[in-house]
Amino acid sequence: MNYLGLEQNAIASTAKELNYLLANYHLYYQNLRNFHWNIQGENFFELHAQFESLYNDALQKIDAIAERILTLRHRPLSCFSDYISQSEIDESHQVDSDEAMIKIILENHRILIINMRRIMALAADCSDEGTIDMIGGFLENLEKKSWMLDAWSVRKLQTAPVL
Repeated sequence: MNYLGLEQNAIASTAKELNYLLANYHLYYQNLRNFHWNIQGENFFELHAQFESLYNDALQKIDAIAERILTLRHRPLSCFSDYISQSEIDESHQVDSDEAMIKIILENHRILIINMRRIMALAADCSDEGTIDMIGGFLENLEKKSWMLDAWSVRKLQTAPVL
């Protein structure tokens, strides 16, 4: 038993899944930076600010995830090559349309949400309430952001000219 009162062997799976989340968040963060820098067109002001807000939030979560892994007495991934090899999120290259950027972000969110739900299940198995609480807050926040981005996409589709 460690200083948290948790069995070290029991929390190993949670820590491993947290490292997957850390890798996923790093690729998600970089995708957001890419979109923030390269957004153009009529939605520039709206999405440029939104992407900045999203990547600032992701950066805070990256730090919290790494610190939680350390709290569980495991080592967080810290090399970008590890993030790329372990992430389920793909690195986005040149994306020209705002609709495509939002679609990619929503797909990134889907992957992060699934990853968070796996962590919560593993943490529940070993009574790791600290991880459950942290990830539960992340999950609620990301679901709300996903809803808002999806609502933007629906609005965008409804206002598209009919050919």
